[in-house]
Amino acid sequence: MDLFNVYPINPINIVKAKGSTVWDAAGNAYLDLYGGHAVISIGHTHPHYVRRLTDQLNEIGFYSNSVEIPIQKELARLLGELSGKSDYHLFLCNSGAEANENALKLASFYNKRKKVISFTKAFHGRTSLAVAATDNPNIVAPVNETDNVVFLPFNDEEALQQAFDSYGDEISSVIIEGIQGVGGIQEASVPFLRLIRSLCDQHNAVFIADAVQCGYGRTGSFYSHDYAGIDADIYTMAKGMGNGFPIGAISIAPKFKAVFGMLGTTFGGNHLACAAAVAVLEVIKQDNLLKNAEEVGQYLITELKKIDRIKEVRGRGLMIGIDLPEDLSTLKKELLEKEKIFTGEAKPNVIRLLPALNITKAHADQFLEAFDRRLKVL
Repeated sequence: MDLFNVYPINPINIVKAKGSTVWDAAGNAYLDLYGGHAVISIGHTHPHYVRRLTDQLNEIGFYSNSVEIPIQKELARLLGELSGKSDYHLFLCNSGAEANENALKLASFYNKRKKVISFTKAFHGRTSLAVAATDNPNIVAPVNETDNVVFLPFNDEEALQQAFDSYGDEISSVIIEGIQGVGGIQEASVPFLRLIRSLCDQHNAVFIADAVQCGYGRTGSFYSHDYAGIDADIYTMAKGMGNGFPIGAISIAPKFKAVFGMLGTTFGGNHLACAAAVAVLEVIKQDNLLKNAEEVGQYLITELKKIDRIKEVRGRGLMIGIDLPEDLSTLKKELLEKEKIFTGEAKPNVIRLLPALNITKAHADQFLEAFDRRLKVL
């Protein structure tokens, strides 16, 4: 049997990883500023993380949600503390798409409505309703198509107001990334996020903050939406939550009331996944990684903005987009092949930096020096 060939992959076999360095089978070291797509939040094979998982696996790795799982409550307490949402409730699942799926479903249960507002260049996942709310027709199968999702221009306050004027009390929820990842590191404006909050309050619609990629401390705040000074009704999360172990979740405002059978999952919130997530939060707290993400990220952004050949530098904290002109379209490939640095991308020519939250200024300087070297030969 062969693999189903759906991924364009780099011909590199990573066999070892530590911190922000990974090694291939030939022994070459790479600086990892991609983190497996914003997943590695506290560095590869962090000793506290490895110890937490090992200890848990030696006790019990899995049982379903038909029994008490105390580590779920430990995770909820820590998450509430670090996110500043201690009065919210936690539902655990397995991925970002599943988190968004459950958030959209919960919103519809709450107000008994069907219409969802999403935005241009949004990416919310690949499952049924999550992909229907994703602005990429190439990954929306006919069975996923629905008239219940309305796409509006990102950051367009007038269009948002008009949509609520038109659809009013038909709107179940508005879902938005604080910073669009796949969309090219586009940041939602403070007035736009505040207008979403205001209109949702007026119409009893649900504000869903998709923090799957832009959350978990990546921007220097726990959720990227926090910079607007508002609270969403539901926060979705996944990528950086388990540092590579599959886990997702939604954080749910107190106004939602749980009913047996409303949401469910077999694997979500299992012992091993929760041990991974608890370890991540413990390291974020102990090592003050939100502050590190803010400081090292701002240093990178400031230095990159000094480079004339870059069209634009966007982002916040350690979620950075470097928008390049067409003549530098090969730069990402050059950084990987010639400088041994992993980065991400967004079409057409945006390099995405999504490193671990504990990268150092020395790592940042290593990247900046390599970036400068490549510019001189391109």
